[in-house]
Amino acid sequence: MTKEDQKKFESMKKAGEVSSIGLKNVLDAIKVGIRLRELDRLAEDTIISQGAEPGFKRVPDYDYTTCINVNEGIVHGIPADYALKIGDIVSVDLGAFYKGYNSDQCWTVEVGTNKEDHFLDIGKKALEKAIKQARPGNRVGDISRAIQEEIESAGFSVSRDLVGHGVGKKLHESPYVPGYVSFNRGKKLKEGMSLAIEVIYQKGNYPIVIGDDGWTVETVDKSLSAVFEHSVGITSGDPLVFTLF
Repeated sequence: MTKEDQKKFESMKKAGEVSSIGLKNVLDAIKVGIRLRELDRLAEDTIISQGAEPGFKRVPDYDYTTCINVNEGIVHGIPADYALKIGDIVSVDLGAFYKGYNSDQCWTVEVGTNKEDHFLDIGKKALEKAIKQARPGNRVGDISRAIQEEIESAGFSVSRDLVGHGVGKKLHESPYVPGYVSFNRGKKLKEGMSLAIEVIYQKGNYPIVIGDDGWTVETVDKSLSAVFEHSVGITSGDPLVFTLF
């Protein structure tokens, strides 16, 4: 690994540590009646207190630290005034910017009950299997295959329009990291690369639509969706997960 890659990984490890603390604080605060804007404020305060900058607030025209999605919302949900209800499925997506580098992560939980444990557990397993494929010599498609096989074998569907991506100096970099296999196996993975590996899936079908707020992406059929994401560095050995919490 080059000295530049080592420097990048050091900064991304710190960025991941900060965003993980923020994410854990938000997940711990989730309860019936809390409003999404309160969770967003908690995330922002935590990230800033750790000496980093909310990465999502660096995105043009986006004014929030988090994207929070509920039920049929998949990604880019604005943390507005909605108060959580029992049984809601909530995905919290956030990142930190530290010394020139970004982290990006997401986790999904259920509010006040465990009726959807199986649905959520499948996403966690898919992410774990996908990360194991992030090794030099493999290709992006090996990550994609691990996600697709786990999700579809459980009877759920993987998003076709929403994908993982490279992450580093920019929040979104190349290559795209789909959760499904195409005819192209994708870019060959090399030591020093950093990826935001995302498992984006739903109980129903994968067609999506933009919600009334102009940001939130939702399932057309209103089926429940979930996202599990870690930022990962590719080393000469095991993948380095920057965003463990």
